[in-house]
Amino acid sequence: MLFSPLTLGELELPNRLVMAPLTRTRSGQDGVPGPLMAEHYRQRASLGLIVSEGTWPAHNGQSYAGQPGIVTEEQVAGWKTVTDAVHAEGGRIFAQIMHGGRVSHPDITGGREIVAPSAVAIEGEVHTPNGKQAYPVPHALTNDELSVVMQEFVTASRNAIDAGFDGVELHSANGYLLHEFLAPNSNVRTDSYGGSPENRARFVIETVNAVVAAIGASRVGIRISPENSIQGINEEDAAEVRATYEVLVDSIAPLNLAYLSVLHVEPTGALVQDLRSRFNGTFLVNSGFSVVTSRDEALALVTDGHADAVVVGRPAIANPDLARRWKEGLPLNEADPTTFYGAGAAGYTDYPFFAN
Repeated sequence: MLFSPLTLGELELPNRLVMAPLTRTRSGQDGVPGPLMAEHYRQRASLGLIVSEGTWPAHNGQSYAGQPGIVTEEQVAGWKTVTDAVHAEGGRIFAQIMHGGRVSHPDITGGREIVAPSAVAIEGEVHTPNGKQAYPVPHALTNDELSVVMQEFVTASRNAIDAGFDGVELHSANGYLLHEFLAPNSNVRTDSYGGSPENRARFVIETVNAVVAAIGASRVGIRISPENSIQGINEEDAAEVRATYEVLVDSIAPLNLAYLSVLHVEPTGALVQDLRSRFNGTFLVNSGFSVVTSRDEALALVTDGHADAVVVGRPAIANPDLARRWKEGLPLNEADPTTFYGAGAAGYTDYPFFAN
């Protein structure tokens, strides 16, 4: 089943392996994808679907130095070289649209103000071009500003289609802006966008609807990570988490999105599988950061009917031909964490294909 075709939106995937969105910081100071990135993604075109690294829709939404954007003409043109390279190899690629929210610093955003649902900072420090800095207290977005941010997601999604992407994935996971609205400790608003599960989910739901109206539901997926308490997010109240994500999924299910992608340490557990049945559409799972997804786990998740496709990270980093290796039971390259982030080809485009 893992190596059988899957219809996703208007795409026909040759297998059910999806490359996870993986921040690799190879886009330089201007956030423009170059030939190195095009080669990296081209090499992995045999995976059923590639989801690009998180790509910022606004300058103040950049979380990491070297992270790509999809705002300027140069960035869109750079991404076009990437999508052309993937399509030339017969691949399919979605752009992950990621607004970092409070996971950033003015030293990263060119001095621009950091924004979030509420003026609540993350404890700890962030890596900036000027060394480690304390996370700043973000500006709490006003209702008028929320409309601006929503339009940034829409414009970025349109830019992604112009750049040749087959669709977009809205990043509502891992502590970034959309996830910040969902979590009660990062969203302490008392207006219609905070306080209750329905209100905390409202901005995400409205953003999904706006993007669907702009580019079509078959080109839109969304990624969520319920109970993933990371980057200052606290989702440890199981009842509160369930209520919030049920509202979100129930509200977007009628749109018939391309897919729902869930990052969770227990993809076969009750919460994730309940969300799957509520969504009632193409369902992707990723078992999380702490454990590398194995071939056996991926096979079981699809064969046992817990997911339509499996999202993989580190195995796809180290094995550009992962689909073939897993299908044929071939040995794998080992990923080198010391080269995950950087500016060069080492650990990026130099992992070998299996030698016949």
